Amino acid sequence: MSLADAPPCVLIIETDPALAHHVSIDLQESGYDTIVVHDARAGLRQAIEKHPALIVVDRLLDGDSGLTFCHDLRTTGTRTPVLLLMARDTVDDRVACIEAGADDYFLKPYRSEEFLKLVRLYLKPDISVSEQLRFGDLVLDLATRQAFRNGRAIDLTMKEFELLKYLMEHPREVLTREQILENVWGYDFVGESNVIEVYIRYLRLKIEDEGEKRLIQTVRGVGYVLRES
Repeated sequence: MSLADAPPCVLIIETDPALAHHVSIDLQESGYDTIVVHDARAGLRQAIEKHPALIVVDRLLDGDSGLTFCHDLRTTGTRTPVLLLMARDTVDDRVACIEAGADDYFLKPYRSEEFLKLVRLYLKPDISVSEQLRFGDLVLDLATRQAFRNGRAIDLTMKEFELLKYLMEHPREVLTREQILENVWGYDFVGESNVIEVYIRYLRLKIEDEGEKRLIQTVRGVGYVLRES
């Protein structure tokens, strides 16, 4: 089997051996390869050496937080999607997740079917694309999942990319929170729609980092629209 034909590899960083085994077996039965480690340091080493397609890390690790792992991983320049296993779902938890550089999270208790559905969203087969979306001075490269504004490269998490892509596919069209949840999160989302506000806030910080003009406008009581003013 060539490297290109090899199944996607998922790195699991989980302190609880029973849960780590359960997650690993579920992934293997779904056709993925797995690497299992039990602490953040070993996880960071495997992430850099093995280049997994996806990383699943528990927020609560012995010694180091899963959030610390995410932050340390991103400082290496690695953009591999990261899913956090979390016990709580509050706005503060979501903000911490985004600030650390995680792409998404899965709430405990662990449920095989729902977890695998989320994994499949992040491990869809690559489709060769050279397309770019453009809106004013903002460019989104669909192949590299990078944004550019005035020539400045902007790294995005997977969820930030999907959100910006959806907005750029519907320029000047007011999109409701319900439309955004359905089309960006794409799975049976559980939680209040203010998760959108959290992601919009951090997406704005990235694309307006140099004081550029605001492009993502809030339509009070409705949703959001991508427009010049």
